Amino acid sequence: MSLLQEQAELIGLQAVAWLAGEDELLPVFLGSTGASEQDFREGLGDPAFQGAVLDFLLMNDAWVRQFCAAQDLPPDMPFRARQALPGGGEVHWT
Repeated sequence: MSLLQEQAELIGLQAVAWLAGEDELLPVFLGSTGASEQDFREGLGDPAFQGAVLDFLLMNDAWVRQFCAAQDLPPDMPFRARQALPGGGEVHWT
């Protein structure tokens, strides 16, 4: 079952907020994406930015588990939300 856009954006916003509170992980995100702290603040409500945060979290199963535990979400929810946000339907095989 696919998520509605509003549900996906809510999960994306939760992911951004969770990442903002992760003092060790936030600098890793900023360093790997080239985003500044200002970009991070300005991207809060942007579904494309939320998708980028979910892409980052989805790179590591431990991060997904931590986020889902903190938000009381099923472990597949970040992936499902990512698919519903801009760019989420694109498959990147590398």
